[in-house]
Amino acid sequence: MDNFIVSARKYRPATFQTVVGQLHITGTLKNAIKNNQLAQAFLFCGPRGVGKTTCARILAKTINCENLSPDAEACGTCHSCISFQNGNSFSIHELDAASNNSVEDIRSLIEQVRIPPQSGKYKIYIIDEVHMLSQQAFNAFLKTLEEPPNYAIFILATTEKHKILPTILSRCQIFDFNRIRVEDIALHLAEIAQKEGIAYDEDGLHLIAQKADGGLRDALSMFDQIVSFSSKNVNYKSVIDNLNILDYDYYFKLTDAILSEDVANSLLIFDEILGNGFDGNHFITGLASHFRNLLVCKDASTLKLLEVSEGIRQKYNSQSQASSLSFLISALNISNQCDLNYKTSKNQRLQVELTLIKLCHIPAAVNLSAAGIPAIQDGQIKKKLKSVDETVVSESAMPIKATASPAPPLVASAPEPEKPTQVVENKAITPIQEVPKIEIPKSNVIPKLSVGLNSSLIPNLNDLGANYSKKEELEPEYLSGDSKIEFNSDMMLNFWNSYAEKIKKDGKINIFTIMTAYTPVLLENYIIELPIENKIQEDLLSSEKVDLLNFLRVQLKNFSIDLQTKQIEQTQKKRLYTSSEKYEHMLQKNPHLDEFKRKFNLDLDY
Repeated sequence: MDNFIVSARKYRPATFQTVVGQLHITGTLKNAIKNNQLAQAFLFCGPRGVGKTTCARILAKTINCENLSPDAEACGTCHSCISFQNGNSFSIHELDAASNNSVEDIRSLIEQVRIPPQSGKYKIYIIDEVHMLSQQAFNAFLKTLEEPPNYAIFILATTEKHKILPTILSRCQIFDFNRIRVEDIALHLAEIAQKEGIAYDEDGLHLIAQKADGGLRDALSMFDQIVSFSSKNVNYKSVIDNLNILDYDYYFKLTDAILSEDVANSLLIFDEILGNGFDGNHFITGLASHFRNLLVCKDASTLKLLEVSEGIRQKYNSQSQASSLSFLISALNISNQCDLNYKTSKNQRLQVELTLIKLCHIPAAVNLSAAGIPAIQDGQIKKKLKSVDETVVSESAMPIKATASPAPPLVASAPEPEKPTQVVENKAITPIQEVPKIEIPKSNVIPKLSVGLNSSLIPNLNDLGANYSKKEELEPEYLSGDSKIEFNSDMMLNFWNSYAEKIKKDGKINIFTIMTAYTPVLLENYIIELPIENKIQEDLLSSEKVDLLNFLRVQLKNFSIDLQTKQIEQTQKKRLYTSSEKYEHMLQKNPHLDEFKRKFNLDLDY
């Protein structure tokens, strides 16, 4: 019985042409050999299993080949090629830096470099996993790497380029290997299956290629495993059974249940997946990838991003037609949020089930939006505006100052509505000749309409206390009116503290401190006096004075309220900062403290 050789070794590329998925590197190396422009040092870096060491061996063999082909490929029949293939070449040396990483190993290598090649034109040294060398070994290697003999060439290979010293990198030509595309891996596996007489289907090979994550060696290892598992019949079913991959059909069935808002069926499908031994986090990441693939199918220009077989691609195309763009974006967002919260959740199954319930309610929300529920018809807007105007006029008989300059439209201009005559308490109000510019505080909120309309909306002053925020870019003005309802200090302090808490939440800590450091005093004629310590506090308070007074006037229904500040004497409250000042203050209260300090040989803590 012949010894079995794994596919990764049996079908290892022997020429540049047979290297899979690294055309940008093999083309550059072949041109360098043709033009005799070989550097003294090469660095091959990239993920595992993409062909770094393989390309290094092919380059070393090709450099010393005695009968190069016109396209710079090794012949494989000359003495140099045969000795390399048999592993007894005296001109090509391989060193594993993972186990030979000391200064002594590098010094031994340098001693060997001094000896010219016994056969061939060049002496080539392949150092694999070069990032494992110690810093002292790198330093010992620097001089030889920069100025080697004209017959010496170094080929370094690594998966972690960031661990190599910059001084080493600057002395090498760097080649970055890419992850191999799924299509290239699947085609290579199909060629091997044909040579070995193995039955296969495209869906199964694509699954292996996706699971390999760009590494051909990993793909070949999984291919050998499935060949043994399935008795030389690599199909979709055998791949998902052996590699513990969630079947695409689960995600297609689950998406159909979500689109039909079937919460019960969605939870049952998830329970079946858990019963088959799959992890919830693995499921939710796969579901997010499924929604991403559906979104990719929405545009023909992005179909190339879908790395699946043709049969699965048709299923994605079919389901993407039944899924709206709004649904897919919302589903992606919810799935991604579940993935972020999964590991920190104490009840991970509930986290996924809650996500599925949310996903099942997306179509209903999307359908409501598509039905135009948020939109308001013109007749409804006019009716709402009329009710707003009537409410404002009935609840507030206080006039509002206005200028004659026309106000800009709220959103976009539209035909101006008729200007009706309104009656308030049996008094006729003449039609407005032109739309006035209402001078209101910038903190007042004017409802933003979804259609353009020139309207002289008068804000409801009773809503100012609840919606008091600075959203409108209008010049601040004091609200005025005829109302002068009596109030006492307790009522004033109640609204004063309420406003202070509001600006604290808004992040205005300085003004909050000024308002709460001293208690305001209610004087005659509704004047509120606030004690302050310095001019800086007065300037800070002035920036908030308009909004504060407008708030108090509206809440207390008194438009004669005014605010003034009173600077207190600094001597009334002297602040103690240093340890010596505190000690002197305590000494004035208790003269025996100094005797106590001397008796116990105490000192101040600075």
